[in-house]
Amino acid sequence: MKLYLLTALITAALTFALSWAVWRIALRYKLYPAVRERDVHRRPTPRLGGVAMFLGIVAAFLISRAFEFFDIIWIEPRVVWSVLGATVVIALIGLADDLWDLDWFIKLGAQFLAAGIVAIGGGVQIYALPIGGIAVWSSSVSIILTMFAIVIVMNAVNFIDGLDGLVAGVCLIANGVFFIYSYILVRDAGATTYANLGTFIAAVVIGACAGFLPINWNPAKMFMGDTGALVIGLLMATSGIAITGQIQPAALDPDVTGRSQILGTLIPVILPLIVVLLPLLDFGLAVIRRMSRGKSPFSPDREHLHHRMLDMGHSDRAATLIFYAWTAIASLTVLLMYIFTGEDWFGGHWFGEYWLAVAYGVIGIAACLVLALVPSRTARRSDAAGEEDAHVG
Repeated sequence: MKLYLLTALITAALTFALSWAVWRIALRYKLYPAVRERDVHRRPTPRLGGVAMFLGIVAAFLISRAFEFFDIIWIEPRVVWSVLGATVVIALIGLADDLWDLDWFIKLGAQFLAAGIVAIGGGVQIYALPIGGIAVWSSSVSIILTMFAIVIVMNAVNFIDGLDGLVAGVCLIANGVFFIYSYILVRDAGATTYANLGTFIAAVVIGACAGFLPINWNPAKMFMGDTGALVIGLLMATSGIAITGQIQPAALDPDVTGRSQILGTLIPVILPLIVVLLPLLDFGLAVIRRMSRGKSPFSPDREHLHHRMLDMGHSDRAATLIFYAWTAIASLTVLLMYIFTGEDWFGGHWFGEYWLAVAYGVIGIAACLVLALVPSRTARRSDAAGEEDAHVG
């Protein structure tokens, strides 16, 4: 655990320092685009924060070679280099888009290329889903399923990048919960070492998001752009697949873990989905909305969930904090469902603890919905003032 925390700390420090340097360079050479109609900010702001995040992440991977604890990750260098290679590909295409606004078809092709490098080159694939026993997939199905999962998560994360600090904070919280879960899961599965690629990637992503968040917090000095959002999405998907897509269902046997058979088999599938639930929801709604209008599912608009919250009167910070709360409550609920069903909790009666976690989640999410759907007092006062002005005129 200490080396994982050290990894996150090193990544955060490097990312913060690099973010500050990139920001200064971007201002000096005016490397920022004009404000678009759909943008929330009103002054030109650099979108190159993803470059700093990418460099911090690559540095963390390379530094890990100096620690004996992480030797098991480098036993098959092909896997790590494939993940890094895919990260380079997606960072370059993201940077090009941040500078020149590429066609969506080119970006999508590059995303599938990066996903293919991870799945085919690195062998990080969804080999089995631990539901009701071993589900065996053919090699081609495994590759296709993995590539689509990675591309969907990349775009889902990218789609919510619309408010100061939104993606960095949501991914920081989500990966923090996933890191804890993966650490406990590896322990319960009886692994000989806690070092593994999935948990390591989660720690690195935590550090990158934490290091970038101070310069991205409202009012943001710099955005992560497609470079950062796509890289984070790629690594989040890879981390989830590396942990839950390859774990042997036998390792989740209740006699081994001391936990519920239902939760033991379902949570490895549920939690990665819950972690990206908010981005996936926004992504799905956007695709349906745009295709119903005869547009490309990747054509930009100003109707994302965060845009709707702003239109209801929430401030940038309030909307961002509500998204933080939603992410934390949803992911922690599933984590608690797993933790509370161990034999040592409440005499081993998992059913009661299961519903305790569900109740926590329902109440928390309901509170978030109330906060999100009720317009702020400031908005109501502004509307009232506008009506008064209209009457006077």
